[in-house]
Amino acid sequence: QVQLVESGGGLVQAGGSLRLSCAASGSIFSINVMGWYRQAPGKQRELVASIANGGSTNYADSVKGRFTISRENVKNTVYLQMNSLTPEDTAVYSCAAGWQRAGITRFDYWGQGTQVTVSS
Repeated sequence: QVQLVESGGGLVQAGGSLRLSCAASGSIFSINVMGWYRQAPGKQRELVASIANGGSTNYADSVKGRFTISRENVKNTVYLQMNSLTPEDTAVYSCAAGWQRAGITRFDYWGQGTQVTVSS
């Protein structure tokens, strides 16, 4: 099992920035990719960004150029730096971890979620 603990959500004005953190513990040898999902009320869950053990990243078109995912391997922690936030970024952001192999990515572990609210 892998445990994920998120932090860093909150309320910010449009144009502002926030950084989310996700610390992984447990059987981390079983995962090779981590990511951030978000879900706004009435909308489908969306994969915002992911980062593999090798460092390759993937972003949703809606956040490219504004969000940056990074990892600190020593701390088993993944970060999501969010800049130029807009009210459309308001959602519950959840950290996820899983494996990526042969072009397939599957997230098996989830954090509890953290609320990000962007005011206009």
